Amino acid sequence: MRVSTAPFLTALAVVSAAALLPALPAATWPTTAALSLFCGVTALVMMAMAALLGSRWRWLEDLFGGLDRVYEVHKWLGVWALVLASVHLVFKAGMPAWDVAAILPLPPYWTRLVRQLSYVALVLIVLLALNRKIPYGQWRWWHKLSGPLFVVVVLHWLSFKSPIALASPAGVWLALCAGLGLAGAAYKLLLYPFLSGHAEYRLVRVEPGVSSVRLELVPVGRGIGFEAGQFAFLRFLHPGLREPHPFTIASASGGEPVQFVVRALGDYTQRLVAGAEPGMRAEVYAPFGRFSRPENGGFEVWIGGGVGLSPFIAWLQDPARQDLAKVTVFNFQTPGRGFPGVDEIAADARRRSADWVEVADGPQSAVFEERFAWLVGQVGADKLSVSFCGPGGLLAIVRAAMARHGVPESRLRYEKFEFR
Repeated sequence: MRVSTAPFLTALAVVSAAALLPALPAATWPTTAALSLFCGVTALVMMAMAALLGSRWRWLEDLFGGLDRVYEVHKWLGVWALVLASVHLVFKAGMPAWDVAAILPLPPYWTRLVRQLSYVALVLIVLLALNRKIPYGQWRWWHKLSGPLFVVVVLHWLSFKSPIALASPAGVWLALCAGLGLAGAAYKLLLYPFLSGHAEYRLVRVEPGVSSVRLELVPVGRGIGFEAGQFAFLRFLHPGLREPHPFTIASASGGEPVQFVVRALGDYTQRLVAGAEPGMRAEVYAPFGRFSRPENGGFEVWIGGGVGLSPFIAWLQDPARQDLAKVTVFNFQTPGRGFPGVDEIAADARRRSADWVEVADGPQSAVFEERFAWLVGQVGADKLSVSFCGPGGLLAIVRAAMARHGVPESRLRYEKFEFR
């Protein structure tokens, strides 16, 4: 069982309320002051968990079911932290009946300054995280401020006069969450480049396509093991290409060589597609992701949209799983923007008995609808597994098709396509 966004955020709010209420007189519970304090406590807890999830620790992937899910939860933690902090700012978190004291007393000027800065810090963190118009290179460096800005928020909690004593349930809960958040932020900011799993690779083959490129790299020393369908953060050691970006590994399980397919969608990928040359060195941070084939050996539908075909290329090549006679691959590609070598990939899939269906007429394709309906009729709605990787709009169409034909949502496996 994997933890998902709504239950996790709800649990944080419930535990925060349960820890806080004993610190307040019962008569003051149904007041805006109590609401404000609850929102402040929960906002800090959610910020701490967002900082923790940003560490990319492997056990968090196991808990949430993949780094793509971790980043989804990370995003919503920031959004709800901002909402709750806004409520906390609007209403005064104090009443005469409360016995209040600061855990870390500061002069009044600095207490007020830290209070205002903590809200500004949260606004900056969330806006920077969600603003897609900021170029990735600039966004990445600005987002590194999240850890130091979180320290300001923790300082506000410690210096603010409140009924929460450090030894109380709420104090212990906040201290635990803040400690985890600070540890995660410190690791990501200072230690990640040294302690995370990564290795240096050399680019040995560049296969260009239309606005895309297929890259093959071999390890300079010891490589990194991975499973088919996982992804890596790729960082080329060349000017203009040093920003680490996530790309799905388009090669079978193992460590050497490793392949990626990159489409020119943004500033960085345009530079990479135009400038990739054999001999270039890169750092590969991996493996990440939990997108794997079903183990039941039944009938499977693989749906790739754009560069979302990458994990299925890896599955096709995986020597550990060559049972492809029950597999149908739908390749959604814009005409003229297909994968480099896609004809060879399709031919290889057919040689291995997989059905390859090219879908070039858009998400609302009659080709997809008719073939999918035929598959359900042949196999049965409850015996078909659907694996998807692609844009969110196409995922919605796939889900609608599954619902129309009675395929349970539980039969769908998918990889989150975007981190920002």
